[in-house]
Amino acid sequence: MAAMDLFGRRWALRILWELRSGPLGARALLARCEGLSSSVLYQRLRELTASGIIAASADGYELTPLGAALRDALQPLDAWATTWAETQEQNDRSSAEA
Repeated sequence: MAAMDLFGRRWALRILWELRSGPLGARALLARCEGLSSSVLYQRLRELTASGIIAASADGYELTPLGAALRDALQPLDAWATTWAETQEQNDRSSAEA
């Protein structure tokens, strides 16, 4: 349950998702996560670092091997979310046409 508590915190999964392709600095993360405040970003970075999921590097923050395994686990969820969003759009169009 501790993992679900961590991932359920606002912006935690989004930060991890943005780090999926490689290291990013705090400014780049703020730019990619519109609406994320710097105070919340730094809090999440501290939590994710303390949990061993990300690590600070010369290039910013990056996924650790544990974080990379989580990234691999999130990819099917992303595929599901894409399918779900497409279904929602189709339902909305059908409702508008009726």
